[in-house]
Amino acid sequence: MAAMANSRSAKALRTAPDKTGHKIKITLRESRPPVWHRLEVPSGITLPELHDVIQAAFGWEDYHMWAFESGRDRCSVADRDLGIGSAASKRLGQVAPHTGDRLRYTYDFGDDWEHDILIEDVTAPEAGTAYPRCLTGRRACPPEDCGGIWGYDYLIEILADSRDEEHKDRLEWLGLDSADQFDPAAFDAAQVNSALSPLATVLIKN
Repeated sequence: MAAMANSRSAKALRTAPDKTGHKIKITLRESRPPVWHRLEVPSGITLPELHDVIQAAFGWEDYHMWAFESGRDRCSVADRDLGIGSAASKRLGQVAPHTGDRLRYTYDFGDDWEHDILIEDVTAPEAGTAYPRCLTGRRACPPEDCGGIWGYDYLIEILADSRDEEHKDRLEWLGLDSADQFDPAAFDAAQVNSALSPLATVLIKN
């Protein structure tokens, strides 16, 4: 599968040191309450690398196809039949160079997880600090393959009702002993940063 060819690996991002960093807010579209993460990434990060960062930060498992959209441009692993161009040489600082710029990131064309990416700031990176890093966020990312945002809402309803006939099956599908083990309101920045750490690199040495 094309997405698997770009799965994140346990090594630093392959971007050269850059003079600026992007502070971005990534929000899972249509999530209520909203699921979002605020990250800082190198401005020189390529879009395939940004894909890896989003996968790690949100806890996705990189099983499916993905694409970024900016205006009329849609890019990922090139696929002429789907009208998708190559993202390999595109960098965040080129496609969204200014504060207030926006991108759309879609993961899994079946479940159709759409993420709105807002460029909140463009600043000089801190010396001795590894990027990407998570600053803050809200709520847990949905489980993989749960049916998109509407399927996720339905899953939460089932988990909250132990009398529901699907309750036990959904727990088994999630690999949980009880519904208490899944908290949709949970967010842990330290856990996100731990997931991001294999991808991180220091842009400016002390």
